[in-house]
Amino acid sequence: MSSRSLSAILLLLGAFVAVCHASNGDRTQFFHNCRQNCERTNCSADGLEIQEQAVKFYKQSVFDRLFQWSCADECQYGCMWRTVLAFFERGWPIPQFYGKWPFLRLLGMQEPASVIFSGLNFAVHLRLLRKFRREVRPDSPCYMLTHIFAVTSLNGWVWSAIFHTRDFPLTELLDYAFAYSIILCSLYVMVMRMLHRYSLFLRGVISLAFLSYYINYFAYLSVGRFNYAFNMMVNVATGVIAAVGWFVWCHFVRIRRPYFRRILRFYVLMALAMSLELLDFPPILWILDAHALWHLATVPLASLYYDFMIEDCRTLRKEKVAAGGYAFYN
Repeated sequence: MSSRSLSAILLLLGAFVAVCHASNGDRTQFFHNCRQNCERTNCSADGLEIQEQAVKFYKQSVFDRLFQWSCADECQYGCMWRTVLAFFERGWPIPQFYGKWPFLRLLGMQEPASVIFSGLNFAVHLRLLRKFRREVRPDSPCYMLTHIFAVTSLNGWVWSAIFHTRDFPLTELLDYAFAYSIILCSLYVMVMRMLHRYSLFLRGVISLAFLSYYINYFAYLSVGRFNYAFNMMVNVATGVIAAVGWFVWCHFVRIRRPYFRRILRFYVLMALAMSLELLDFPPILWILDAHALWHLATVPLASLYYDFMIEDCRTLRKEKVAAGGYAFYN
């Protein structure tokens, strides 16, 4: 059994008894010295990084090479686990590294559970979009709104999976930016649903305002130092506004539209699921953390949203037909 395998076994056993407090593992002298020595010994020749040395020394898999794990990355990964083991042996809290808990790599993926659950969310949204298209006629009011939300969500979950596979500055930016696009789109859908009877000009102006705001926010995220606290505040504020808008609508239509309970349940359960993000504990078996659980919790909630939109579009179309808005259909 290799020393790396033995270390992994000890870490798995210790995961359930370690005290869960954040620590700056990457700032310890132990980690710094380990990484420096590793890179000097294995990664350089005349000052140049030699990727072939990483393949030979670390026995990289085809997935590691596919996801661009360089020799320096391998040194950081290996020294991270040596530091965690050193903390564990001394009975110290498990440390974080560069703002993240230590995760076991699987098939080249940094955070395999989050990648898998992001993929599940993508699959669910794709399946529910197909269900919507089967059950709702294209000439129904708000038909395109659901497509806009679905496409935005599919794009967001793709970048979530990419970011959790490999954490680069670009993948981080796109993950955060497109995650916010889903939340902003939910607010846009709420506003457009309330105004669907108004003029196309008014809805067009509001749509352009939303698009302009998002482009500016994307540019803000792209320039300068990323402000995590501010980004989280903006996400929460946007989600709360969308939820409040739907709650007010539900209050006024609770008699005429009994299916309002679906969108109400969606936002209530989504708020409860988001509370998982407030938890902070070392990953179970070094794979499953609070963020991954949040991604898992969103998987079954999507059906509530799409079922609401299916019923709402059907109802709106029936009302318009009854009002003479359509020619006779068989």
